[in-house]
Amino acid sequence: MGVYIFISVLIIIACVIQVLVVLVQNSKGGGLAANFNTSGQSMGVRKTADFLEKSTWVLAGSVLFLCIIVTAAIPHDAAVEQSRIQDSIENAVDPNAIPTLPTTPAATTPAETNAE
Repeated sequence: MGVYIFISVLIIIACVIQVLVVLVQNSKGGGLAANFNTSGQSMGVRKTADFLEKSTWVLAGSVLFLCIIVTAAIPHDAAVEQSRIQDSIENAVDPNAIPTLPTTPAATTPAETNAE
């Protein structure tokens, strides 16, 4: 159960980071990378855009990989539980069965109740 929760949290963190990275990007090469417009820097506009694109692909691949791994880590209980549908099918009352109504009168009669 702990591994399942841990990997699920990693997936959520990777998804949030990927959303932030995609929002920073601009499809035309602008976005936040446009603020770094000096060409002499080693981390210039083109390098930032390459980094953001590579990080998007790495995060997408990691989410895919973690989703495949988490399916193997799904906790399975030792006791096999039947579904609620299966329980209702097994415990269903036959609608064609004739109901048994009480045919004898009640044990107390109105005369006995007035005598008290």
